[in-house]
Amino acid sequence: MPPLHFAGHDFQVAGGKALFWPARAALIVADLHLEKASWFAARGQMLPPHDSLATLSAVAALVEATGAREVWCLGDNFHDSDGATRLLGDARATLARLTDQLDWVWITGNHDEKLPDIVGGRIVEEADLGGIVLRHHADPADPRPELSGHFHPKYGGAARGRRVTRPCFVEGVTKLILPSFGALTGGMAATHPEIVRCIGAIVAIHVPAGDRLVRFAA
Repeated sequence: MPPLHFAGHDFQVAGGKALFWPARAALIVADLHLEKASWFAARGQMLPPHDSLATLSAVAALVEATGAREVWCLGDNFHDSDGATRLLGDARATLARLTDQLDWVWITGNHDEKLPDIVGGRIVEEADLGGIVLRHHADPADPRPELSGHFHPKYGGAARGRRVTRPCFVEGVTKLILPSFGALTGGMAATHPEIVRCIGAIVAIHVPAGDRLVRFAA
């Protein structure tokens, strides 16, 4: 797993879209958007109903690969606050197993401000771990080091004559925005003005590429 040093702490990029914090044995993921497909299906747009199981299975695989004892989810965990009630079968069983075995913490986001207790784990609005604030949406008024999600950042460029975009981590002076971990989510350009407004000047854009992390200076 490629290293990513931030705010005086050593992290590793896990699975291309998550952070592993070895000092805490903590896995950090953002924007799972579980049950997004069922939300759209209820509104007449039919999508394959396997997004939740695919996302949770990917989290479970990273837990096993890293030996994580904690999982921190940075908001928009479900696509809506009722999403947990729609989890079925293997997806529900996988989530129950993960929240039973791990110190699992849900940080709420704008899509899931009122998560029900049936999700398991702990539910908080934000957290402070080792001097780093974990929240869903970057707060431009808070000078403390911060990990957040919300924007689903992606970086695009030309490769072999075609346009390629990849999930990426966007680093500011004191803030790091994680890409979306969900199996059924889109993305926003890493240099979008709204991202810049929230984190200030972009220090670097980190793009996972296999077992490497490619760093682009802003």
